[in-house]
Amino acid sequence: MDKINLLMIVTVISLFISLFLAFFLVTVKTKYKISNYLFAAFLIVTAIDISGPLFELVSDGPSNLGMLRITLSFLQIPLFYLYVLSVCFSDFKFKLKYIIHLFPFLIVNIILLPRFYAVDLASKINFIINRQSRVELQFTHILFHLQTVVYLVAVFMLLRKAKKLYLENNAGTNINSYNWLFQFTSVLSVLYLIVMFKNIFKFSDYLYISESIKIVILVLELFIICWYLYNALNHPDLFRNIDSKLKLVSDIVLEEKNNEPAAVNETAYNAALSKLKQYMVEEKPFLNPSLTIQDVAVAIEIPVRDLSLLINHKLEQHFYDFVNTYRIENAMDILKDAAKSKVTILEILYEVGFNSKSSFNTAFKKHTGNTPTSYRKNL
Repeated sequence: MDKINLLMIVTVISLFISLFLAFFLVTVKTKYKISNYLFAAFLIVTAIDISGPLFELVSDGPSNLGMLRITLSFLQIPLFYLYVLSVCFSDFKFKLKYIIHLFPFLIVNIILLPRFYAVDLASKINFIINRQSRVELQFTHILFHLQTVVYLVAVFMLLRKAKKLYLENNAGTNINSYNWLFQFTSVLSVLYLIVMFKNIFKFSDYLYISESIKIVILVLELFIICWYLYNALNHPDLFRNIDSKLKLVSDIVLEEKNNEPAAVNETAYNAALSKLKQYMVEEKPFLNPSLTIQDVAVAIEIPVRDLSLLINHKLEQHFYDFVNTYRIENAMDILKDAAKSKVTILEILYEVGFNSKSSFNTAFKKHTGNTPTSYRKNL
């Protein structure tokens, strides 16, 4: 099987899976439609981008439609950024300011208008043949690479902030979802780096290297899409935890310093801490696997802002770890109870408020230095 046939086969398979998954995301019944639509749009644009080999089979040469297909790649990474934004923050809505993400795509097409879109076929062919000396195409590739780097950095910064907000305000076990999205973004980053490496050879005498790398990229895209589909089906409730209006505790502390507040009343601080601990021991809210700091604030009648500062800043613990401490202490009591020696580890973790074995084991080992199983054996 020659390289061209292999390229066609991989292209067709990748196109089918990408479009099938996009169709699934658009038609599936879910309350998270915006996120699904954004990722479906990302998949469709990606499918158009990788359809190059098939497009070349039916085209008679350079065309406006063909160039537009190529420049659509400038919409890929912005769509992925908006997708991540929508799944990290539960109150995400489309805003007029998001039009700015279209600018690179529009700029590139405007630049190509005089010497490509507005000329005849012969001029188009000459433009492509002499691509190494065409400033427009060089600018296009530089802008694409710059855009890719900027957006990937922005995505990782977004994920970092979302994870911090989750740890400071939530005590559920969906932190694994953020870890998975981080992994997914990392894999995509590697793919984009390979694409950037491939593009370097477009302006060299080694064009065949670029074509060989293209096959590798298509195969990787196929595996990445299948991996995403597998995880999406196994975790349909991914990431929906954070309100974008929430502020990081570090930002709140900085605001208070800038506003020069009055000295903290130590008596009031101790009273609030005592009230919080009493509530945690007597009411056991930590048994709720979806507990949030807002739930606790309402129950003990302390403003969310003050409670967040109390736990995350004064106690120097994330709310996530603070609640898990009570869960682990409760689990330890159960493990020590001889009358409950037949209760399985899985039953215990659900009983104390966890809903993930990996999260329970991680938290337990962090608190005790042992796994739940070894802790029970050593009693």
